[in-house]
Amino acid sequence: MSVGTGTTGRAVDVRITTRAELALRGVAWDTPVRRPDGAGPSDDGHVLVDGANAALPRNPDSPYTVRGGRVWLGEEDTGLSLKAVRRPRFYDLTTADGVPYEHIARLHGADVLATTVVQTCIRYPEADRCRFCTIEESLRSGATVAAKTPAQLAEVAEAAVRLDGVQQMVMTTGTTTGPDRGARTLVRSVRAVLEAVPGLPIQVQCEPPGDLAWISALHDAGATAIGIHVESLDEKVRRRWMPGKSTVPLAEYEAAWDEAVLVFGPNRVSTYLLAGLGEDPDELIEGAGRLIDRGVYPFVVPFRPMAGTLAARDGVTAPSTAYLTYVTEGVAARLRAAGMNGADQKAGCAACGACSVLSAAGG
Repeated sequence: MSVGTGTTGRAVDVRITTRAELALRGVAWDTPVRRPDGAGPSDDGHVLVDGANAALPRNPDSPYTVRGGRVWLGEEDTGLSLKAVRRPRFYDLTTADGVPYEHIARLHGADVLATTVVQTCIRYPEADRCRFCTIEESLRSGATVAAKTPAQLAEVAEAAVRLDGVQQMVMTTGTTTGPDRGARTLVRSVRAVLEAVPGLPIQVQCEPPGDLAWISALHDAGATAIGIHVESLDEKVRRRWMPGKSTVPLAEYEAAWDEAVLVFGPNRVSTYLLAGLGEDPDELIEGAGRLIDRGVYPFVVPFRPMAGTLAARDGVTAPSTAYLTYVTEGVAARLRAAGMNGADQKAGCAACGACSVLSAAGG
């Protein structure tokens, strides 16, 4: 592969730089599978880039276009292939009480079923809201329902596996008022899905539960992996970007990660790290290295100011391509040195890889 030299003097893989550009600037191309809002990176089209899952902004102003199944920058073929993920057949179905399956769970990438089990969050009032989150906007737009029942999730999962070859599932949740912070609902949901689809790998995602016994309960219910997402390890960034969530001390996250590694095993635990919230890139890489040493996979995802977020309202912009490339390559190198690969999580965001550039960089 061709390489260039970045502003830091470190050799830069041009293909990784292009993937970073696509993650930030998207493509001037529409896709049949997309996600306009929700709990995570959104307003994306789901595609396969060189055969791997990718969630890219659908941006009519992007300099990148698709012709003949290839990604072009003007009249230059970037060398990357791109194929749209087809609309799944389970989207055509509804429950007996008339709820579209698509409102209960959605396809991410080519083979991942994802759902936000509880679409409301105690931290969504503006004074407490994470500035990058739109978890309740999809509810307000009528694209989903507030709470998915275990029976609904089981029904949709069975159809998605049978009709569309889904290989794994992700269950996240808004934070609830109870001390379990949403874990109780996830336990019931995992059990119901696995009764309908035995053996389906499932990742669960929640804040650190007040009682760490819930982590074992999630594992005992049948979850394959767990995501406990901190988004940033920098306290100033946490207070600015996540005023409500930052009231949970980092020490609670560390205790939850350590317990989860004991219960689920190394590299079956992950956390989001958002690149572009104002952190020094070397400090972000060092923090990711400490997570790797704990057995936790740092899923580095570019911050993008989505419509409906407080960040977009305030005019905050995405990071530069150079910043995202530098952080991605630095974290990927540490993952490779530790023998950690996202695909080995078996289920979840790191296993899917669509929202990050890490898998393209060998992480």
